[in-house]
Formats: sequence, structure tokens, C-alpha cells
Amino acid sequence: MRLSRAARTAVVALLLATAVACGDTGALRGAGATPTATSPARLWPNLSPAASPAYDFDEADTRIVKGVTVPGDDIRKVDPVAVVRAEIAADPGDYDGSKAPYHGTAERIADCAKGGDRSACPVLKPYYRDLTGDGHDDMTLGFRLLPTRMTAVRVYTVEKHRLVQVMANDDAVSGVELAGRSVIIRSPSELAGYEYRVQWTWDAEQKAMLLTHDEFLRNGSRKHGVRRATPTPTRAPTPSATP
Repeated sequence: MRLSRAARTAVVALLLATAVACGDTGALRGAGATPTATSPARLWPNLSPAASPAYDFDEADTRIVKGVTVPGDDIRKVDPVAVVRAEIAADPGDYDGSKAPYHGTAERIADCAKGGDRSACPVLKPYYRDLTGDGHDDMTLGFRLLPTRMTAVRVYTVEKHRLVQVMANDDAVSGVELAGRSVIIRSPSELAGYEYRVQWTWDAEQKAMLLTHDEFLRNGSRKHGVRRATPTPTRAPTPSATP
């Protein structure tokens, strides 16, 4: 159907009026002047590069958990308390005897058994998620490092029918999150309004969780900070045996 000249003129006028009305209500507005971008300044260009890191965090270390079986390769059937008992047995210097830094954990582990005081059991609820990308659940486990206020955070996977620890972090912990292939651990700071935040991420080539982010961030809290239990967190398991 063809429109007459008068009809076409009326349609054009209506479209123009609509465009003007839209421009009045939704036009872009300037946000003001933006700061001038500056390129990074390289300091000490003649400084010889370091050949090795000053501190070895053993980030790619893993450990086979001895004495703990995985029925049907199903990590959900593994007893979390047995896993903590295996670590206590493997690291007597940390747990065995009254002078050991975490002797309270070894003393209280008996409360995790049937008939014990479950409220005193240092082992926390395990969480299961596929962190390694192999289509099977892995286990994130936490337990109190008594008598300190620190918490041990561990990640375990199943490899060749064996339980393997692929991440370990010991620190004063205020929160733990799982996101994708990563474990994010938040720790309190002695500076009010700030917190430490570390992120461990699965690396398929290393077959371990690597420390990919270590940040000091503002959390918006105005409460007084808490001094960390140790100067630096334990970054990875020690000693280790790489499968």
C-alpha cells in the first residue's frame, strides 16, 4: 500500500517528535574530567634479575595420605576424622607431646569418635566440590589447630585410587569460600577495616592447588582488627611426597 504525500509527511513528523522526546529523557551526560593515564615507571633498570625466589613456599607440593583408603574411589566415603588422624601421625613434631604447637588437636581428636564430646571435636564439616575438573568431587576439610586460634584448611583429591592432599593452608581464618576451581581464604588483620585474602587455584599441569592471589584488602568493617596468630600462613604441605 502506498501512502500519500500528506500521510508520509505526518509519519516523518511523528518520528521526529518521538526522537526528540527520547533524547530529552535518555541522552548521555558527561561524567566530568577523567584523570590522565600514566604508563608504569620501571625502577632500577640495571638491577640484576634474581635467579631464584628468596622464600620457597613449595606451592606445588602434594602429599599421599597414608593409611586412608578410598572405597570405590568415592571421596565422600572417606572418613574426615581418619584423614586428620593420618596427618597427626605423619607430623609428630606438630602434634605429639605437650611442647608441640598443635598438641591440643591431637588431644581432642578422641572427642570426634562415637561417645566423645562432639562439641570439642576439632574437625569441621567437610565440603565436596569438583575443584580439579575431572568430573569427580574433591574434599575441602578444615580442623582447629589447638590450642591456637588458627584453622587448617586442606583440599584432597583421588588419584590412582589414593587419597592425595593437594593444598594446605594454616592461618587465623575468618572465612573460606569455594569459587570455580579456587579456594578463597580470608584472615583478619590487625589494621581495622582490612583483611588478608589468599586464593588457591587448581593447576592441571602441576596437579596441585597453587597460590595465585595474596591480597590485603579493605573489607568495610570498622571493628578493631585482630593480630594474626603467626607472621605468615603455611602456604603448602610439608614434608611432601609427589605422586
